[in-house]
Amino acid sequence: MLKKILFAAIAAGVTLAGVTAADASGGCGYYFHRGPYGGCRPNGPAVVVVVPAVGVYYPGHGYWYGGRYWWHRYRWGGGWRYR
Repeated sequence: MLKKILFAAIAAGVTLAGVTAADASGGCGYYFHRGPYGGCRPNGPAVVVVVPAVGVYYPGHGYWYGGRYWWHRYRWGGGWRYR
C-alpha cells in the first residue's frame, strides 16, 4: 500500500514539474500580442475613429455630406441641397 502511495506522489511530482507557465504573448515579446491574422500587435488603448455625421454643421468646416464639407445648404424638393 505504501509503495502505491509513494509511486502516485512521485508520478504527480514529475507531471507537475513538466508543466510550464502559459505564454500569452505568442512569441511577440513584452507588451505585444497576436492579432486576428497572426501578426504581432502592441498592447495599448483601442483607437476609435469618429466619422462625421451627414448633414451636421461643424464649426470651422461646414456641413458634412458626400465625403466632403459644404459651407451652404438649403431646402430643395423635400430635402437638402449643398453648395
